[in-house]
Amino acid sequence: MKFSWSLAPTQPLLAGRLAASLKISPLLAQCLLNRGFSELPAVEHFLQPRLKNLSDPFLLPDMAKAVDRLFRARGQKETVVIFGDYDVDGVTATALLIEVLRPLGWRVEFYLPKRMDEGYGLSADGVDNCLKKFQTTLLLAVDCGSTAVESIATARARGVDAIVLDHHQISNPPPAAIALVNPRNGRDSSSAGTELCSAGLAFKLAHAIVKRGREENLPGTAEFDLKPLLDLVALGTIADLVPLSGENRILACAGLRQLNQTQRPGIVALKKVSQTPDAIGVYEVGFQLAPRLNAAGRLETAEESLQLLLADNLGKAMPLAQRLDSRNRERQKIEKSIVKEALGALRMKFDPDNHFVIVEGQLLWHIGVVGIVASRVLQEFYRPTIIIGGENGEMRGSCRSIAGFDIAAALRECNDLLVRHGGHAMAAGLSILPDKIDLFREKLNDLARRTLKPDDLKPSLLLDAEVGLDEIGFETLYELEKLKPHGQGNPATQFCARNLSHAKPVQRIGAEKQHVKMRVTDGAATHDAVWWNSGDKSLPVGKFDLAFVPQINQYNGNRSLQLKVLDWRATES
Repeated sequence: MKFSWSLAPTQPLLAGRLAASLKISPLLAQCLLNRGFSELPAVEHFLQPRLKNLSDPFLLPDMAKAVDRLFRARGQKETVVIFGDYDVDGVTATALLIEVLRPLGWRVEFYLPKRMDEGYGLSADGVDNCLKKFQTTLLLAVDCGSTAVESIATARARGVDAIVLDHHQISNPPPAAIALVNPRNGRDSSSAGTELCSAGLAFKLAHAIVKRGREENLPGTAEFDLKPLLDLVALGTIADLVPLSGENRILACAGLRQLNQTQRPGIVALKKVSQTPDAIGVYEVGFQLAPRLNAAGRLETAEESLQLLLADNLGKAMPLAQRLDSRNRERQKIEKSIVKEALGALRMKFDPDNHFVIVEGQLLWHIGVVGIVASRVLQEFYRPTIIIGGENGEMRGSCRSIAGFDIAAALRECNDLLVRHGGHAMAAGLSILPDKIDLFREKLNDLARRTLKPDDLKPSLLLDAEVGLDEIGFETLYELEKLKPHGQGNPATQFCARNLSHAKPVQRIGAEKQHVKMRVTDGAATHDAVWWNSGDKSLPVGKFDLAFVPQINQYNGNRSLQLKVLDWRATES
């Protein structure tokens, strides 16, 4: 897929002043400006993220109400049932709260919904089964519940209060929870923690509980250390693809440090079975640890993942980690089969001029992997994508979107065609009856045609600066690492270099010759470049411009500079 290149405007005067003030290179200064940082205090907070800069947890909507109700539950010896979710964010948030509440004197049980039987979120079936299993008067819904109007009303009619700790969009009217701790719950969209995922919110709730406990001399709170829980926060934050800016950046940085030194048996075991290197960053979390934690919930129930995170020794943890690794391989096999089917069908009928949204569904497609399949389809066609699966009766779908199209808002416009739906702007879920799918596809495309322009349907490649190859050296790359961790809201630094040529013939590498290795030069410097999964793409010839991410490649103890190719185009004469 070819990209529309978008080069950030150069700001040499402002970048020069910032570079002089902070004693950094003009290139790093330009990258900071591109990310919206021009004032010294904001830049310093960004480059030096510290836990002390986290806001007061009680600034979050309804946090005080939630803490009041939890403290009343402790005083009255009520059992609190944490109703979690089956993805990494939901499981890590649930584990974190268990590890805070139980040691501090709460009676705590947990319930994770069964994806195949109960659907996603705080569903009616899930709540009913939960209340059959546990006698409780207080549900703490984590990573779900913001649209569960009927389920929470039914629970209240049975004498059960609900606290919702969630970051997804809220229904109108909102559910009648005792407390709705959701950054979206309020008129001020810039309120504290707006971009936090549920693991981050769980950490904030834990902070609020410890803070209140110290004020009230609650036994155990004076010496309670929240920092060891940051490994869970890092897993949830990175896996849930929330923006790694603001408080998420602080939590991700501190969490990765904790993750790299954690002695948590479950994570030690997971690293071993996934052959994760000692140094864990965003990539290792996103592509090695998180998929295995997600695998159980995608195929059945996430309880094994939760048990792994809560395991208190390696003897318990290793068999769980091995089972999750096996489930992940099974998930990959199922996913690969459905991706092949979906892409094969779409390539035959896709009309780029008329299909603004892709809606594809088949009976028997495994609902546990439709979200991953939607992401794969979006990568190829760059359209908002909904993939639907299931068996007879009600089917379920996962949605992935592109910039400029709020998929959760679009689902609300299609409420009359859906059984249930929820999520946020870039990702959502739904339930639908099979006979409504064609009408749903038609209505979504009508909405998208009114919202999206043709240019919106071509992916944009945001480039930080044009550079000469001689500007890319080890010193430069080490300095640019100050911008890490990269992720949503803080992308990896991407550059372009012009008027390049091949210093040697291109070489196809990989077991299936699916990658291309090049050696490129601009006359002043020469670097290796690798274009991953480019086996069927046209390759640069003659004089060309290259868009790339500069990287340090470490192999067999040796370090070398390498350009990760993003795209190329012929140099204009």
